Amino acid sequence: MLSVWSFLKRHKKKFVFAGAVAAGVYLLGKYAQKKIRDVQEREAAEYIAQARRQYHFESNQRTCNMTVLSMLPTLRDALMQQLNSESLTVLLKNRPSNKLEIWEDLKIMSFTRSVVAVYSTCMLVVLLRVQLNIIGGYIYLDNAAVGKNGTTQLAPPEVQQQYLSSIQHLLGDGLTELITVVKQAVQKVLGSSSLKHNLSLFDLEEKLKDVRRLVEQNQDSSLHCGRVETRSPLCPYMLADEETPLTSQAPGLTEKDFTTIKLLNETRDMLESPDFSMVLNTCLNRGFSHLLDNVAEFFRPAEQDLVQEASKNSLCSVGLPLAKIIPIVNGQIHTVCSETPSHFVQDLLMMEQVKDFAANVYEAFSTPQQMEK
Repeated sequence: MLSVWSFLKRHKKKFVFAGAVAAGVYLLGKYAQKKIRDVQEREAAEYIAQARRQYHFESNQRTCNMTVLSMLPTLRDALMQQLNSESLTVLLKNRPSNKLEIWEDLKIMSFTRSVVAVYSTCMLVVLLRVQLNIIGGYIYLDNAAVGKNGTTQLAPPEVQQQYLSSIQHLLGDGLTELITVVKQAVQKVLGSSSLKHNLSLFDLEEKLKDVRRLVEQNQDSSLHCGRVETRSPLCPYMLADEETPLTSQAPGLTEKDFTTIKLLNETRDMLESPDFSMVLNTCLNRGFSHLLDNVAEFFRPAEQDLVQEASKNSLCSVGLPLAKIIPIVNGQIHTVCSETPSHFVQDLLMMEQVKDFAANVYEAFSTPQQMEK
């Protein structure tokens, strides 16, 4: 027993050191376990939050698609009311004395209506993508903040309704202004064209390009950080000027009004961005391509075997009198602004550029940093 005691006394420092090391290892192990558990819990929480955010985003995109489809009849009715070519066709059936004059009016009105239909449908698709993803981002943040004391809603229902009602500009005054500009462009390009003049599909494509150039020629460019940024000339048709309908200087505005103004200004910034211009232009290119494809069906020779597809060259060699093209173009509004699943609208809704842009907008407005602002 004495020998054991003396051994312990001789090696006391070693045992103390070994004990300290063992205790340190034990505590370090416990600390490491806690840290690993914290990391795992944080990763799990982030994964759940990301999954919830992705689900909310995808649900928001479905809402965008359904909203576009639900608003197309309103857009079509507004267009047909302002450009009532049907009244002209009824007059022509009565063999009036001013038949040639009516045909000339029908020529301008028919092309104006189809061109405006493509423009307004593309603008409706992209504008709603911006608006519903901005508001969707704020709604996600509001849902994520539920239960936190003192948290003010970023987008209360009243603000959502007031903000989304701004789409009425595109269906009202904006559409009227667009019709005026397009009609002037169509008059310049087709006004002198004889009704008997034969046009090939290629000729028609060139005429539409000329109309687009006139409509889109007033691009606002500014130099920023050494590069030119271009603002789409179509912005004024989609969103009212900053002074209307709300301004931060107007008396008697509520907190909700200020929030709506903030949302509208953020939307305006998005519409004036180069990315928006690029996406809208891509949609317009696709839209006018679809319009030509629809019209091309009427240029196929009657004797051609329908099983074999005509080459582009053979189609371009086929010409039709302008008087025969007018009714074809006039009827395109029912294809372009169709709420039933159509290749025209479905193609616009499913374009990768539109989806990517929507994802970027939602990402920008659904981050916690947005709540801090």
